[in-house]
Amino acid sequence: MQYRPLGATGISVSAVSFGAGPVSGLLTGDAVDTQRAVVRRAVQLGVNWFDTAAGYGNGQSERHLGAALVGIRSDQPLHVATKFRVQLTTQTDLRPLVVESVKESLSRLNLPRVTLLQIHNSITRNRLDQPTSITPEDVLGPRGLLAGMQEVRAAGWVDQFGLTGIGDAEALCNVMRSREFATIQAPVHFLNPSALRETPRELCDPDFGGFLRTAHELGMGIFAIRVFAAGALLGAEPSPHTFKTPFFPLDLYRRDEARVRQLTERLGSLSNIRELVLRYVVSLPEITSAIIGLGHVNHVAEAARIAEMPRLSREELMSLDKLRNSDAAVPGH
Repeated sequence: MQYRPLGATGISVSAVSFGAGPVSGLLTGDAVDTQRAVVRRAVQLGVNWFDTAAGYGNGQSERHLGAALVGIRSDQPLHVATKFRVQLTTQTDLRPLVVESVKESLSRLNLPRVTLLQIHNSITRNRLDQPTSITPEDVLGPRGLLAGMQEVRAAGWVDQFGLTGIGDAEALCNVMRSREFATIQAPVHFLNPSALRETPRELCDPDFGGFLRTAHELGMGIFAIRVFAAGALLGAEPSPHTFKTPFFPLDLYRRDEARVRQLTERLGSLSNIRELVLRYVVSLPEITSAIIGLGHVNHVAEAARIAEMPRLSREELMSLDKLRNSDAAVPGH
């Protein structure tokens, strides 16, 4: 397994991280023996970063991840990252919402602290411009989320702060430029790398506006999420989560499926595409780690194998970008 520096934190992170979210469904489900086996195999193969959230399965992911990690030993320090999402009301002091969420997360995880605490809300110019979205002032104001995060760090419950890169690019950049956040995780996959790389507007679905370039300039650690476009790049059926999420809904999944069918005409089998698209993301020089939903021990072995391959060269990445971007000239795009 390759390890990479997480921004300026001094932490080394495996090139592939364990995503404990609802798309794979492993840690939000009830298959306890499988959960333990997959987590154990991931650690054996060098994965040292586990990403969860209070909202994944209404706390089930945190609870099951904490149980699965009990008794596991590793040559590498193991790191757990979690997230909180606030529900906006008339309350003006957001700090207690952060404190309460972190208390509950640590209890479910059965941990005294986590390496990274991330804001899970989208960030936009105005409140609720997007589902659950908050403003930069909600984050950075004197009674905002950052102040609450500083309280829990002072209590010894978290080490680093991070963002989820969903929302308005300008608003996200405003928050990043505060330099209070060490990391950001955001959607980056072969079909749509527009958070990081120049992509024809016709292929940006949605257009993320390149905000990860600002994150890289600021020296932040960058985690790629939705690496397989929620399963569309694997040829999988939509997960139950895809049918109900307001963030990456079913119609987007169907459009990604259509583009994958076009890719298979050029690149061959889905198995070739699966390897290529993961290798593409972990080869991007700005990406620290790709967070992947791992649902089976075989998934772990395959992801680790690809992560150990040499990074694609700049020329190879540019060639793949050219291949993808040529879709912009195809009628119907």
